[in-house]
Amino acid sequence: MAVLPAAAAAAYQSIASMGTSATPTAAGAGLSETGAGGFGDFLSDAMKDAVSTMKKGEQAAGAHLAGKADIVDVVNAVNKAEITLDTVVAVRDKVVAAYQSIMNMPI
Repeated sequence: MAVLPAAAAAAYQSIASMGTSATPTAAGAGLSETGAGGFGDFLSDAMKDAVSTMKKGEQAAGAHLAGKADIVDVVNAVNKAEITLDTVVAVRDKVVAAYQSIMNMPI
């Protein structure tokens, strides 16, 4: 699976913006003493953002069909949703590959 440069750039930009947000998780206030939950919270927030982006793309397409949205805004929203989906699929593939690699390790 080839990763498009635009998709990679959007993924890096998305992750960079997550790191600069003023949420308690980013500041470390939501972490326990052992540091557990930080990565899980990050993944949860990333998935919520991905779902939100895809919903916005669907809403923009629906608004265009109703004659309430400009085609440029619709194309931008749908393109952003497509890039988000490509990023989610790429991350899922890497996680599955890592899991398979770990499971194939000799004990």
